[in-house]
Amino acid sequence: MKYDLFIRVALTEDLPERHLRRGDVATVVEYHPGRPGQEPGYTLEVFNAVSETVDVVTVRESQIERLTAAELLSVRPMAASTA
Repeated sequence: MKYDLFIRVALTEDLPERHLRRGDVATVVEYHPGRPGQEPGYTLEVFNAVSETVDVVTVRESQIERLTAAELLSVRPMAASTA
């Protein structure tokens, strides 16, 4: 498993159908190893700025990356509906 459970990661691409954008931060809550020849995946929990869950999504491993000390967190308005 490349990412440990319960660490924060950032999306590497937009997920427009979920109203999520590249750089949005989420927490890894489950690992999906994938079948032979298939990319592993993760279930992520996405929170708003006051720690309320706004979505739970499953993504491929290539759609997330680790956070680094060289990055700053920021906020943006949520779309009218994120569920």
